[in-house]
Amino acid sequence: MGAVQRSMTVVGAVLLVVGLAAFAAGALSADDLRALGARTAPVLGFVAAISVVAELADRAGVFAMLVHRAERLGRGRVWVLWLVFAALAVVATIFLSLDTTAVLLTPVVVLAARRLGLDPLPFAFTTVWLANTGSLLLPVSNLTNLLAHQRLGDPTPWEFAELTWRPALVAILVPMAVIAAVFARTLRQRYRPAVPAETTDRTRRRWSCVVLVVLLPALVSGVAPWIPATIAALALALIALVRGDRRSVRPSLVPWPLLLFAGGLFVAMEALVRAIPADRLDGLATSSTIGAAMSGAVGANLLNNLPAYLALEPIATDRTSLVALLVGVNAGPLITPWASLATLLWHQRLEAAGVRIPWGRFVLLGAVTCALTVPLAVWTV
Repeated sequence: MGAVQRSMTVVGAVLLVVGLAAFAAGALSADDLRALGARTAPVLGFVAAISVVAELADRAGVFAMLVHRAERLGRGRVWVLWLVFAALAVVATIFLSLDTTAVLLTPVVVLAARRLGLDPLPFAFTTVWLANTGSLLLPVSNLTNLLAHQRLGDPTPWEFAELTWRPALVAILVPMAVIAAVFARTLRQRYRPAVPAETTDRTRRRWSCVVLVVLLPALVSGVAPWIPATIAALALALIALVRGDRRSVRPSLVPWPLLLFAGGLFVAMEALVRAIPADRLDGLATSSTIGAAMSGAVGANLLNNLPAYLALEPIATDRTSLVALLVGVNAGPLITPWASLATLLWHQRLEAAGVRIPWGRFVLLGAVTCALTVPLAVWTV
C-alpha cells in the first residue's frame, strides 16, 4: 500500500469515528444515517466496481495496446501523438472516471514518452489536468458528479450532459491550449515509433476489450451505473480466471482506502451540515454561478474537491449554481497536489516511474490554467 492509500485509510478512519461520535451524541439520527446510506451506497458501489474494471483491463494490456496504437497513429509527429493521448485521457475520464486516467493511463503514457526519447512532462500534465477538468460531462466521470446527479433529481446521463457539455468542452480545451503553448518545443519534435515486445495474453486482451465496448454505452443507458460496472467487473474477473491469471483476482482490487475515506467523509460532512442551523444555510445560499464555481475551486485547492463539494452543496440553490459548483470542484483542482485524490494518485504513480515533478512549476501553471478555465467554463453554464 502506497503512502497516499495509507493516508486515505487513516483519514477515513478518523472521519468515520468523528461521524459515529456525532451519532452517539445525537447530532445524527438513525434516519439520517439510513438516508445517507441510501444515497451513498450506489455511489460507492460504482467507485468500487469501476476501479476493479480499470485495474483488470490494465492487467489485460488494454491501456498499453491503446498507447501503442496511438504511437502508430502519430506517424512520428509528437503533436499528433499528444492529441491522441489527450483524446484517450478524455475518454477514459468521461467513462471510467478521473482516477482511472490518473492511476492507469499516466504510467503507460509516460513510459511511452520515455521509450520514444521525449520529455514526459507535457504528457504527465495532460493526464492529470484532463483527469480533473475532463470529468464534468457524465455522472460516472467523477464522484462529485454522482452526488450532484442525485441532488439534480436523477436525470438521465443525456439530460445531465445537456447541463454540462458546454463547460465540459471549455474545461478540456483551455488546459490543452495552455499545454500546447508551454510545451510547444517538445510538441514540434518528431519521433521514431518503437515496437514494444508482446507481453500480454492476446485472447484475454480481446475479450477484455469486448467487455469495455459493451460497458461504455451501458454507462449512459440510464441504468444505475453501479449495475453495468459490477457486471463488467465480474466478467473481467472471470476472463482472468479462465485465462489462468488467478493472482490478479484478489480482494485488494477493490479500492478499500478510497471507500473508507469517502465513507468517513460522507458521515462526517453530514454531521457537520446537520449541526449548522437551517436558517444559517439559507443565509449562505447562492444562485451566483461565478460565486459557486470560485468557492468550489478555492475550497478544492485548500482542502480537497470532495469535502469542498459536500460542504458547498447545500448552498447551491438551483441547477445552474450546482453545475457551476461542479465546474469549480472538478476543473478547479489544478493548483495544489492535494486538491483531488486523482492528483495525489497521479503523483504517486509518477514517483514510482522515476519522474520528478517540479512543484513550483506545477503550482504556477495550475494557477494560470485554473484562473482561465473556471471563469470561461462558468460563462457557458
